Amino acid sequence: MKKILVLLGNPDTESFSGELATAYEEAARTAGHEVQRVNIADMKFDPILHKGYKVIQPLEPDLIAMQEKWKWADHVVIVYPNWWCTMPALLKGMFDRMYLPGFAFNFEKPSHRLIQRLKGKTARVIVVAGTHSPFMTWLKFGDYTNEIVHGILGFAGIKACATTFGPGDHVTDAHRAKWKAKVAELGKAGK
Repeated sequence: MKKILVLLGNPDTESFSGELATAYEEAARTAGHEVQRVNIADMKFDPILHKGYKVIQPLEPDLIAMQEKWKWADHVVIVYPNWWCTMPALLKGMFDRMYLPGFAFNFEKPSHRLIQRLKGKTARVIVVAGTHSPFMTWLKFGDYTNEIVHGILGFAGIKACATTFGPGDHVTDAHRAKWKAKVAELGKAGK
């Protein structure tokens, strides 16, 4: 059994991505996994990195709590909609603020060798596209999961996989039910 953090990265909790996060969470709990759930909409923090990394802004309590949940988890599940070929700004702001040296990574001096501080953890990124199929979006614009899977999670040593669904705006309820069932299977397996 795994310790799993489920993060709904959509600021709208009453969304299909919210339903998918709930499907994963419920199936994982039923299977005996230990699960913590966070909705980014419930977090209170400034998502803007005002001075880049020249000056580290003090972390708000919700960001400190989120770092502790990431340390606790064996597996992290992040569910969000594809907005402009990337994640919602609030989710990106969370990473900008909490993914700091000492938490997610360090650079060894003087060699500048990367130390991945979250190595050994796994992640599943579930992305819901609204108007285009994931394949068509990939074909037109490239891999829109690369930023989170490799640039964010992989950078810190987390082995991540992406699951994409879409177009969510133009499918039947029966099709959405199939997507939820697939996510529930992932939750049951802790993948």
